[in-house]
Formats: sequence, C-alpha cells, structure tokens
Amino acid sequence: MNIFRLAGDMTHLASVLVLLLKIHTIKSCAGISLKTQELYTIVFATRYLDIFTDFISVYNTAMKLIYLSSSFSIVWYMRRHKIVRRSYDKDQDTFRHWLLVVPCLILACLINEKFSFKEVMWTFSLYLEAVAILPQLVLLQRTRNIDNLTGQYVFLLGAYRALYIVNWIYRYFTEPHFVHWIPWLAGLVQTLLYADFFYYYFQSWKNNKRLQLPA
Repeated sequence: MNIFRLAGDMTHLASVLVLLLKIHTIKSCAGISLKTQELYTIVFATRYLDIFTDFISVYNTAMKLIYLSSSFSIVWYMRRHKIVRRSYDKDQDTFRHWLLVVPCLILACLINEKFSFKEVMWTFSLYLEAVAILPQLVLLQRTRNIDNLTGQYVFLLGAYRALYIVNWIYRYFTEPHFVHWIPWLAGLVQTLLYADFFYYYFQSWKNNKRLQLPA
C-alpha cells in the first residue's frame, strides 16, 4: 500500500458514495446509465470470486464487500425502486452493453497470466472495466446537460483509475520485478476513454459553467 494506491481507492469509494447520495437523497438516477452500472456489477462479481477463500487483509475484504454490495444495490434501485426508476431515461440509454461482455471474455480466455477459472475471470473483469464507462459517456453526450452530482461521479471514476496508474509507476520504480502488463494496458485504455470528459469537465470548472458534452 502506498499513498497513490490509497488515494485511488478513496477516490473510487467517493465516486460510489456520490452516486448513492444522488439516488438516496434526491431519489433520482437521471443521467446515470443502467447499462454501465450492470457492467460494473459483472466486473466486481467476477473479480472478487476469492472473497471467501483468500484473505489478504481486513481493509481488502471490506473494500470488496463495499463494491459488491453498492453495485448490486445501485442496479436494484434503478430497476426496482418505485420512485428512482421513474427518473431513468431508458430511451437515451440504448448502448448495447452486452456486446462488450463477449469480446472481453474471449480476450480474457486468450490473453491471461494463467489459464485457470479465477485468473480468467479476474482478467475478464479488467478488460470489461476498461470499457464499462462507454454507455455512461454515450448517455452524457446524448443528454448534454449534466447535473453536478453526475459530473462529479464520472470525474471521480476517471480520477481513480488515473491515480492507479501513478501507483503502478511508483511501484515499478520502487519494487523489484513489478511488471503486470494486463492491468497496466487495461487501465491505460480506461483512462484514455475519460480524456474527452476530463477536458470538458475542467473547462466547465474553469469558466464556472454547467458541464456540457458535445453531441
């Protein structure tokens, strides 16, 4: 654990809390892509298959439980809660997210560090997380006007992965033989997908204007 890894974890946790705050307090999921949330649920469910078999630390287990429970609860709220689900824009959130799942699974079967069920599922979760934000970004481009909490949620998600890249660079220079190409490349792709959003997010902050993405 180092300061960059901790900052990444806390930023990721903050993104989850911001989204839960929006859903629980405002009783709205407007501007949030259910497709992306379903993909994140798959990501965490396949990444943390070892939660009851391999104990690393209390911190590690707690974070796994938080991500699993929060992702499933968000999907439940957006699909089943009688008030929250009314604000979901199904007509705009039309990205065919399942088309991302199959290629990522095939890629994980072909390119992995070890061909075992847990390892392939872990690798699959990395590939899928790299592209899971795509439905959300497409939805934001279609709706254009983005409320503050939604903008903060997406920004924190992107910042978390960017901090993880800094963490990997730090560990590469401070730990012997620290080389993990699969998470590095997947994390880089994931961060690059946020580049356009980051640009407009900082422009809106700089000019004190409402965040808008080009159609």
